[in-house]
Amino acid sequence: MSILTIGAMNQLGDALEKAGFSAEEVTKLKQFNNLKGIRDILNGHAEITYPEHLIDCDATPFVPEGLTLVSHSKGGMWKWNPNISFYTSKKQKQGGYSVGNDLRKELEDQAVLNANVLDYLLAHPELIPESWKGKAIFFWGTIYRDSYGSLCVRYLHWRGSQWGWDCGYLDCGFYGDNPAALAS
Repeated sequence: MSILTIGAMNQLGDALEKAGFSAEEVTKLKQFNNLKGIRDILNGHAEITYPEHLIDCDATPFVPEGLTLVSHSKGGMWKWNPNISFYTSKKQKQGGYSVGNDLRKELEDQAVLNANVLDYLLAHPELIPESWKGKAIFFWGTIYRDSYGSLCVRYLHWRGSQWGWDCGYLDCGFYGDNPAALAS
């Protein structure tokens, strides 16, 4: 016989639902092998800590096949922050576009994030905010050249079922949904 009343069980169910738990997560909770740890948290004997995601922005970036590295702005060890800033030019905000070469000049004094952050996010897609879907987030701290001599910058985008990357060419237009990722 359970020591918990039906009323207490209903309260727990209501609280789990309010917190956004799915039926699958409730099943996982039932199977979780450290319920005592959760009890310790509730009683103030333990605490939850989240891992810090530190990205080495000084490391040599990944250079995709067919590209060569032109420039890489180092940024030291950078702690992931999902509330990073985005930069869009005046033209981009007004519904137009900025040519990549002009945008690159505008970004010279900005704390642009480099491709190491992009690659870290691809390795840890659970960190990418849902609000980024529908945008192409550019990492202007790393510039590449393709085999034809054209300059490009890599960007992160949602491919319908997973996150991926591609390149935007600096002689092309960058629209309002093409922000530059900035360190906060």
